[in-house]
Amino acid sequence: MVSLSPLIFIICIAAAIVLGAGFGILITWLFGKFPESWLQDYGVKETDPDYRISKRMRWVPEGIAACVICAICYIVAVVFCANSYITTFKPLHLLVIVLLIPDLVLVMMSDKLNRIIPDQFSAYIAMVGVISVASDLLEGSVWFTPDAKWYMPLLNKVIASVVGGGIVWLIGVVSITFFGKESIGMGDMRLLFATGLITGCYGIIVLVYVAIFTALIWAIPLLIRKRRRIRKEKEMIRSAPDPRKARLELQREKAKIHFADDPDYMAFGPFLALGCGVFCVMEPFFFERMLGIITVLGVHF
Repeated sequence: MVSLSPLIFIICIAAAIVLGAGFGILITWLFGKFPESWLQDYGVKETDPDYRISKRMRWVPEGIAACVICAICYIVAVVFCANSYITTFKPLHLLVIVLLIPDLVLVMMSDKLNRIIPDQFSAYIAMVGVISVASDLLEGSVWFTPDAKWYMPLLNKVIASVVGGGIVWLIGVVSITFFGKESIGMGDMRLLFATGLITGCYGIIVLVYVAIFTALIWAIPLLIRKRRRIRKEKEMIRSAPDPRKARLELQREKAKIHFADDPDYMAFGPFLALGCGVFCVMEPFFFERMLGIITVLGVHF
């Protein structure tokens, strides 16, 4: 995976740690400066009865987590992208990784704290996606042979963007139309649309797989916690002098909970961002593992 000399490798790892810590500090500070409207759900006003001031990243634990996540991502990129982007120097590919990771962390933090993915974050990822498209056109893509038509990398990114965002949009429309509730947010749709420009068609498979797999793992303890809480609530109601009054009081308390503080709600945006980040910092690795499959399928151009 790594063909750098030991000295260069150590220097790159040290630079990754410093860069990760620096960006972690920067985005923690920036998160406290973002306009309140960015971190509120669409159409929410201060006069609304359920209005809640947005939560901001704290230096502990969110700031530390941001530094660690950014640093780990850059270190992983050094390990898995050394041959493809450093030894064979591809500055635009490296720039995409450097610029993308901090914003993905912002997406994770925003959706976790406030259940919202600001459109500004997705727009930024889309702009990085444009750089990603340019990097494939100017520096070459591992997914295409030198004989591939020049427009193939472009189509790869555009199709992934449209299809990824379109599928999420369709799921949202069907959910609202037939079930009367939103199963997946439009913020997720815009995020997947933007990340499609980063991953391309091959990478979006990795993104979705990582997102679903990690979300399922994360959901298990949440489900256990929910079942335990429900059991305690039922026991409390049964043991109350007036069970009916206790049930109504519990319902009123739950009604006061803002949707962003609902303990049973699991935001999916952080997992989509994680999937994009994993693919981005390990793209050459995934190409090597998938090459045989895409060759057999006849989709290696």
